[in-house]
Amino acid sequence: MADYYGVLGVAQDASDDEIKKAYRKLARQLHPDVNPDPAEQERFKAVTAAYEVLSDPQKRQVVDLGGDPLSNGPGSQGNPFSQGFGGLGDIMDAFFGGGGTSRGPRSRARQGADALLRLECDLSETAFGAERELTLDTAVVCGTCTGAGTATGTHPVTCDTCRGRGEVQQVQRSFLGQVMTTRVCPRCAGLGSIIEHPCGECSGDGRVRARRTLTVKVPAGVEDGMRIRLTGEGEVGPGGGPAGDLYVEIVERSHPVFTREGDDLHCTLSLPMTAAALGTCLPLSTLDGDEELDIAPGTQPDAVLTLRARGVPHLRATGRGDLHVHLDVQVPTKLDAKQEELLRDLARLRGEERPGVSGKGHGLFGRLRR
Repeated sequence: MADYYGVLGVAQDASDDEIKKAYRKLARQLHPDVNPDPAEQERFKAVTAAYEVLSDPQKRQVVDLGGDPLSNGPGSQGNPFSQGFGGLGDIMDAFFGGGGTSRGPRSRARQGADALLRLECDLSETAFGAERELTLDTAVVCGTCTGAGTATGTHPVTCDTCRGRGEVQQVQRSFLGQVMTTRVCPRCAGLGSIIEHPCGECSGDGRVRARRTLTVKVPAGVEDGMRIRLTGEGEVGPGGGPAGDLYVEIVERSHPVFTREGDDLHCTLSLPMTAAALGTCLPLSTLDGDEELDIAPGTQPDAVLTLRARGVPHLRATGRGDLHVHLDVQVPTKLDAKQEELLRDLARLRGEERPGVSGKGHGLFGRLRR
């Protein structure tokens, strides 16, 4: 029996949310659209099957009781025992002489799987929104048989083993008397019908893989790692069943100037020592265009100027974040003779030739003490 908990990497007492989170994490790593490695694709199928079982309370109960709901052997399809009983109802029928409860044939069309695609966007696209055209390979309904899985002019025929019920019953003698057990029909796999002439395009699956394009709208204010859900744009299910959803995960490219923290933007502006002392006006390129940044005289190193509402728009609210400009005041490391003389003259005029020597507490060290 498959270790479904081990496949997802969760404990046996894991909650539904923990199981869902574990599946989503693995699906992001292993999905064929993201990881084309054949070995990883097989692992992705195992992870999907494990999630299908553990997310269904009835199937999970079967696993906890020691059974395998995905096994095709006797006692499968929701049977926690290996001796042919078909669940609690069949056990009660066996003890009290019932004839077993028929569940009927299952549908050939089943729900398709979700798909995941990563989309790289620039900061301007995540900030103000954009429309992007995506190309992806997914399972789509077979155009030849329109999902039926049969060749042109043919139809599925009723299974002669179960006579369309999808189940077969067997009577056995035991110390309790006659016991009737019910199991999935081994010939039609519970479908109640058989495709004798499968479609040559899809080989009876009702779906084929195809490349298609679609347009996705990136909302303004979306952040790196967020996902956009496109309902019904995922994988079409077996038998032409309804498609799953497509999740588009946003990957925000790094910007050469700005770094993002939530809806706020940060950048660093290098400023000469003289400009910081005298004040100046510098051009600054923002997401909204070029602006003039006023530097006040006497600006200190590591000062931060905040431009309100120049950041990223809020995703689910009005307004925008701020732009924080960090000033990096640069002190010259090499001076020629003329520059050094001018700086010494300035130091004499300001009384800073020997900073910190004054015993009155007005020098550099005195200010640090205060």
